[in-house]
Amino acid sequence: MAAKNLYENFSKALIDEVLRWGAMKQTGVSLRYMMEFGSKPTEKNLLISAQFLHRELPIRIARRAIELESLPYGLSDKPAVLKVRDWYLDSFRDLRSFPDIKDTSDELDFTQMIKMIKVRHNNVVPMMALGVQQLKKDLNPKVVTEDLDEIHQFLDRFYMSRIGIRMLIGQHVVLHDPNPQPDRVGYIHTKMSPLEVARSASEDARSICLREYGSAPEINIYGDPNFTFMYVPTHLHLMVFELVKNSLRAVQERFMDSDKVAPPIRIIVADGIEDVTIKISDEGGGIPRSGLPKIFTYLYSTAKNPLDEQTDLGSTDGVTMAGYGYGLPISRLYARYFGGDLQIISMEGYGTDAYLHLSRLGDSQEPLP
Repeated sequence: MAAKNLYENFSKALIDEVLRWGAMKQTGVSLRYMMEFGSKPTEKNLLISAQFLHRELPIRIARRAIELESLPYGLSDKPAVLKVRDWYLDSFRDLRSFPDIKDTSDELDFTQMIKMIKVRHNNVVPMMALGVQQLKKDLNPKVVTEDLDEIHQFLDRFYMSRIGIRMLIGQHVVLHDPNPQPDRVGYIHTKMSPLEVARSASEDARSICLREYGSAPEINIYGDPNFTFMYVPTHLHLMVFELVKNSLRAVQERFMDSDKVAPPIRIIVADGIEDVTIKISDEGGGIPRSGLPKIFTYLYSTAKNPLDEQTDLGSTDGVTMAGYGYGLPISRLYARYFGGDLQIISMEGYGTDAYLHLSRLGDSQEPLP
């Protein structure tokens, strides 16, 4: 860890503590365990949950802070990455300065604190995207950015960890809701309709397409409307939104100047024994075979980057149609978080099929980076 940089804003004692906690072992959690534990949010269970997070979150956050300080190609020194690193160190300090949680009053105070930590990290993804853009501008033009495996592997670990941290915090916080929605256990919906979530996510993606292009292809959804299974609706919404957004953009741009009516996007939900699979098909022209290895990297996008003109590191809100190059790799991480996966099959000159596999095995444990 390059201590000389950290000492400018943080004490040596804090950095030593970060190094000590970052060497500790993380604890994996399964979706089923979260569901069963959260189904009875008694004061005792909430107290146990807070005590677990009081120890677990500093380990996860310290590991990421350490990694952020030792990235290759000078990525650690980019202003946007330094800002993200400081967010992690601030959160670590907040967690470690919080006293032992002994009663309900302590637990409620702790819950308010981790809510603020979650808000502090809201813009981590666009901020890291900006840091990567800053790196790309400084790299030797001869360097093929898609071949920077160390960067891609780090970002996979980093974002998978972020998903886990936000899931643990969000699950604990939502369990305090005195009037939970039916069949909800925190973030988990025990009877989630993938058709309903796909429809909602598709409508959101289509509204973005309409805003940016003035028109949008139709979206047809097929599957059993009565089928439900246990999953996290916010995760599924994000994944379907990103995939549909890509399909809408491809079709819209391919048929924008054509006299033909743009063909619809097709979404099929299939209920399997092991997986629930959602297939999203478009006729947007497909992806060249040479481009397929790049689509799950973080340094590649076929669209103009929305951060290219960004100068204010604090104003990275807003949803654009494309450009970060993060939609597919992060969607795949969300799928893999609870044992699923995402596959893309393309026919250049015709279109693309995305297969989103969601594990029905609630015992699938989150992968720990």
